[in-house]
Amino acid sequence: MRLPAEIVAQLRGRFEGQRVCVTGGAGFIGGHVLDALLSLGASVVVIDDLATSTAEHVASLIDLEPDRVRFIHGSILEPSALSEAVAGCSHVIHLAALGSVPRSIKQPERTIAVNTTGTVRVLSAAREANVSRLVLASSSSVYGESETLPKHERMPTQPLSPYAASKASAETFACAWSRAFGLSTACLRFFNVFGPRQSAEAEYAAVIPAFAKAILDGNAPTIFGDGEQSRDFTYVDNAVLGVLRAAATPTPLAGEPLNIAAGEQLTVNDLAKHMAELLGAPALTPTHVDTRPGDVKHSKASLERAGELIGYVPITSTTDGLAETCTYFAEHYNGAGAGSV
Repeated sequence: MRLPAEIVAQLRGRFEGQRVCVTGGAGFIGGHVLDALLSLGASVVVIDDLATSTAEHVASLIDLEPDRVRFIHGSILEPSALSEAVAGCSHVIHLAALGSVPRSIKQPERTIAVNTTGTVRVLSAAREANVSRLVLASSSSVYGESETLPKHERMPTQPLSPYAASKASAETFACAWSRAFGLSTACLRFFNVFGPRQSAEAEYAAVIPAFAKAILDGNAPTIFGDGEQSRDFTYVDNAVLGVLRAAATPTPLAGEPLNIAAGEQLTVNDLAKHMAELLGAPALTPTHVDTRPGDVKHSKASLERAGELIGYVPITSTTDGLAETCTYFAEHYNGAGAGSV
């Protein structure tokens, strides 16, 4: 990612020479977080079981920075692997999770085990290692179907899926570990993060890489429902900035939920149209199928609290992020299942 020079100057002093554990660091957001931490002078320890990712990007970083990147192939459900990963670390960035609302509908118990029980084990390991702060990746899905827009952190959570429930409960445990044990924690509610290197090949691929794959294959993208549902699509550079700000801020934090988003709203129909134009296939018309269980109708974030507590302000608009992402897809996708974007 490309951080503005003034932000680099602010953050380098907080991370240079530090050792940071990133759970799920082989994943999409994790890979971008690793890039940023290394650029700021930190060393990183990645723990990932590779259940929903590959070690390709981490391996490339090890090749470039063998003294500053360590990879532990293990699960966050394994206490011994976790203890090894967090030992000597100043921060823990907890990104490991079993993502996707549809997957959680099919695999609710596995989702709870990884996302909730796994988070408790990460919290315990971080406490024992005496880290200065743990940053938890949560989700906008915890808000559920409230008609209030924009979504703000003082709203009650109303999970509509096992995935959303697992994230809401993970937040509760992060807050409890702060209050009971003094572990400084922050819970970042990410809103539909997208960007380069996001997989389009997985069964539960997110909407933007799934649309890119379909369009580049010459197929109509599939939209669940009427397509008038809207999302606050958040370019990955904004998500990474939120992580860095939450980890670095001197503000005392005790499990506060913070929205990390673009603060914009785009319908899925408009998304499909815009991506088809960016990828050179403006005539493609989406196919509509039944709405999926657990999906919410509208989502847009209030960024006021994140701005107040950690100084978060998005650095890339959704429009600019989509342009960069589609350029990446067009350059890296090898066609109908032959490669990945």
